Formats: sequence, C-alpha cells, structure tokens
Amino acid sequence: QVQLVESGGGLVQPGGSLRLSCAASGSMRSIHVMGWYRQAPGKQRELVATVTSGGRTNYADSVKGRFTISRDNVKNTAYLQMNSLKPEDTAVYYCNFQGTVVSGAGYRSFEVWGQGTLVTVSS
Repeated sequence: QVQLVESGGGLVQPGGSLRLSCAASGSMRSIHVMGWYRQAPGKQRELVATVTSGGRTNYADSVKGRFTISRDNVKNTAYLQMNSLKPEDTAVYYCNFQGTVVSGAGYRSFEVWGQGTLVTVSS
C-alpha cells in the first residue's frame, strides 16, 4: 500500500516563500506523475502543478513563474517551491502520485492522495 506524507505548510506573509514536501512509502514499481493540487475555502480542488517521470512539468496559469515543482526519484519525494506568495494562494495543498505497484505476477496502477497541508498567506 502506498502512502504519502506531506510537510512544509504554514503561515507566511505576502511576498514570502514556502517549500512543500511529499514523501511516498510502500512498494512502488514506478511513479509516473507527481502532482500538487489545492483547495481554498468554498472552492473546488484545482491543479497547481505536475511533473512526470521524464521531468515534464505543467503549471496552472495562476502560479507560473512563482512556483516550481520538482521530484527526487531516489527518495520518492515531490517538492513544491512557492515564491512571491499571494493571499489568494491560501489553501489546503494536497499531493497526488500516480504509478504502478507489483501485484501478484504482474503490476497494477495506483493513485494516492496526501493528507493535505494548510498554507496561509496573510499579513
């Protein structure tokens, strides 16, 4: 069973920076996509950024140029470096991993979510 543990959220002033981490544990064969999503109060969960096993990244327009997603394939960890934070970035941030695990004589796909970490941008 694959589990994710997030860390790094907190309170930061506008213009500040935070770095989120998401570490996976379990018997994974591969992690194809690592992603970050967020959900602000009263709003739907939205994509923030994703990175594939090949290093291809994708960002929401609202965070381009401010946020950077990266991954460490040895540590099975994803990172989200958030700079120039704005009050509208306030949300619970969730990581999401998709990949494959060994199952019997073959493999099966998995998708798992982290528990969420609160980021509050306020003066």
